[in-house]
Amino acid sequence: MHQLLIFGPPGVGKGTQAQLISEKLNLFHLSTGEVLRASAEKGTELGLKAKELMDRGELVPDDIMIGIVGETLLNGSKTTSNGFILDGFPRTVDQAKALNDIFRELNYANFKVIYLDANEDELLRRLLKRGRSDDNEQSIRKRFKLYKELTSPVLEFYDNISDIIKIDGLGEINEISKNILLKLEV
Repeated sequence: MHQLLIFGPPGVGKGTQAQLISEKLNLFHLSTGEVLRASAEKGTELGLKAKELMDRGELVPDDIMIGIVGETLLNGSKTTSNGFILDGFPRTVDQAKALNDIFRELNYANFKVIYLDANEDELLRRLLKRGRSDDNEQSIRKRFKLYKELTSPVLEFYDNISDIIKIDGLGEINEISKNILLKLEV
């Protein structure tokens, strides 16, 4: 059973790669960004608050994100026996610690972190081309800053407790997927 976290800066292709890997390995794919965007489209209170924060380039508070992920993993991960890939979470060390508690509760002990990396200039170009409401230069630069301050330390946290698979996030989508699968040895 695969227990995977996909990690990296905004625009590096986490969602794209998570989708491809989940299809290839028949994994449950949990994208916290997609869950939040869907909630915003439905007009839920949580969704509208999350959209307001995301449009400003800010992170959704830990307690909300931890609740969403915990509930979804408890309910959704049972839909496939092959495991899961988690995309867009954790984004802070506190979220990573809470996720470890959830993993302990679910007896997930052998998870791996896939770390995609690329230079910031290329990521800015990618994000501006996406055309989402929260993809303007000001909010993107703010997300890069938050990533460096709050999310990069998560990688250090996991370096002590999990296998980290580093992948260059630049290049053809299918080549990046092949590299991930080779490193996962599947």
